[in-house]
Amino acid sequence: MEEFITIENNVVSEFVEKKSKFIGNLFYIESSKQAEDIIKETKKKYFDAKHNCIAYRVIENGQLIERFSDNGEPQGTAGAPMLNILQKNNLVNVLIIVTRYFGGILLGTGGLVKAYQKSLMLALEDCKKITKVLGESLEVKLAYSDLESFKYYCKNNKINIVDIDYKEDIVCKIELEEDKKAKLLEDYEIKNIKLNNIKELDKKYINKSI
Repeated sequence: MEEFITIENNVVSEFVEKKSKFIGNLFYIESSKQAEDIIKETKKKYFDAKHNCIAYRVIENGQLIERFSDNGEPQGTAGAPMLNILQKNNLVNVLIIVTRYFGGILLGTGGLVKAYQKSLMLALEDCKKITKVLGESLEVKLAYSDLESFKYYCKNNKINIVDIDYKEDIVCKIELEEDKKAKLLEDYEIKNIKLNNIKELDKKYINKSI
């Protein structure tokens, strides 16, 4: 997967449908283990609720993992409809848990599908979304006197400086999209930028530059 959309902040939504209360908890996740741990903790938090339905999509070791559960609701009325929304919107590294406190009035299968989807959509409306693209993390070394010009270069070329370590030389950890790496290396070779060394670290998903 070259590119996907995810969320920047966790969100809670809540509404009542025919006396049933639906609480949607939307989480940013980075692994299936993290998702499962959050699911366990959320079920403990809402231990007195009849249903805690879930859906998530996460990139793990380069593979897309998807899971959903109706948690006692009629099959196909909760987890799958929410997963479908995540898929259609290309949302990844996202976990939705919708807790339902039953109000005594049956909603029917169609009503349940709409209610669980609404809970997710309300949460999505309140969160900030960002696009992640496949990029690379690099380490560069440079002289103290060249730091400000390098910061200016990174700003103009949409390269993110994620860490600066003040040692004998300045050591910067940077993240950039793959298509920007070639230009950085070329500018380094022809000395358009003054760097003492460039070290490739790892490939990773980074925020897409705008």
